[in-house]
Amino acid sequence: MSLNFNQYAADANSFMKEYAEKLNIKDKDKAGRILSAILHGLREVISTEESLQFIAQLPMFLKAVYVNGWSSHKKQRVKSMIEFIDLINRFDGVTAVNDFQSDEKTIKYIKTTFLVLRKYVSHGELEDIRTELPKELKSLIFEEFLF
Repeated sequence: MSLNFNQYAADANSFMKEYAEKLNIKDKDKAGRILSAILHGLREVISTEESLQFIAQLPMFLKAVYVNGWSSHKKQRVKSMIEFIDLINRFDGVTAVNDFQSDEKTIKYIKTTFLVLRKYVSHGELEDIRTELPKELKSLIFEEFLF
C-alpha cells in the first residue's frame, strides 16, 4: 500500500472546507480545533474497542485527528451533557471560550459533526456508539436525522 500524502492533504482540505461551511464558520483553523476537541471528547467516553471500530471507517486524515494524543489511560466518567461539554472544552484548551462560545453552540457543533461524519461512518456504527453513550448524550447522534 502506497502512502499518498498529497491525496490525504487534498482530502483533508476538502473535508475541512465542507465542515467549516456546515458549522457556519469561515475560519478553517477554528473548525479544525472544534473537530479535534469533539473527536477527542468522544474517544474518552466510548470504549477502546468501539473507538477502533469507529476509526476503521474513517479516512486517513480523520484517523490522524482522532488518535492524536491518545493514550490508554482510564476513560472519563461523563454522565451529563454539561460534563461532556466541559470535557470538549478542556480538549480545546484556552481557545474554547472563543471556539465554542456557549453550551448551545457546542451542542449544535457536536450534532453537526456527527451529521458530517455520516459520509464515512455506517448507520450501524453510529448506533453502536450511541449505545455506549450516557443517556443524556444519546440525542447527539440521531436527533437531527433519520435513516
